[in-house]
Amino acid sequence: MAAIKKRSLVDQVYEMLRGDIITLRRPLGSKLNVNELQDELGVSCTPIREAVNRLQQEGLVVYENNVGAHILDLDQHDITEIEQLAMTLHCAAIRLAMAHGDRAAIVTGLEKYLEEYRRARNVQSEVMAVNRFVGTFYAHCGNRRLDANMISIQGQQLLLRYIYADCLTERGSHAEDFEGMLEAARRGDAEEVCVCLQRNTDRCIPVLMEYVLKEKAAR
Repeated sequence: MAAIKKRSLVDQVYEMLRGDIITLRRPLGSKLNVNELQDELGVSCTPIREAVNRLQQEGLVVYENNVGAHILDLDQHDITEIEQLAMTLHCAAIRLAMAHGDRAAIVTGLEKYLEEYRRARNVQSEVMAVNRFVGTFYAHCGNRRLDANMISIQGQQLLLRYIYADCLTERGSHAEDFEGMLEAARRGDAEEVCVCLQRNTDRCIPVLMEYVLKEKAAR
């Protein structure tokens, strides 16, 4: 029987802060003061600093000299760069998975997470369903380095997906993009999978751009 791994205090602080940032419970651009976080969380400064360092490596937190740490403050250029890099990695994973992975297992995974997307009743469950749906290709691509590179920007893309989903008035409103990906995967057509995913990304970008402009104007 495998031993149950206990999460360290650093892991718990990291996961809590990461979740708060991705779901916008902590606003974009807001400061992360270690002393204030100590009082809020009731823990010492060491696990907080380590957690903030992890978030900095993931690009969700920025550190500036004489200013300190603050949550990523997105602009339109950031959105373009994050989405371009994510699409590059996604398409690489899709092509590798479709060429070398178990297509039946890939299709089964996609069917499962598409159904989760359709059943989603809140923003967080919808975002996680999309993340798992796309993640199916990484699970079958057979390239750990590619997977590691995606993990390094996953927090930033989850943040964008959360913003986008939160701007929509109806859950599961773009199922056709993911249905197209599933149908293309059934045929073994990696390029069409990428086309469908790019179509979904193209839907997201204008909404994200508008959100960033409104959010900055409201400050």
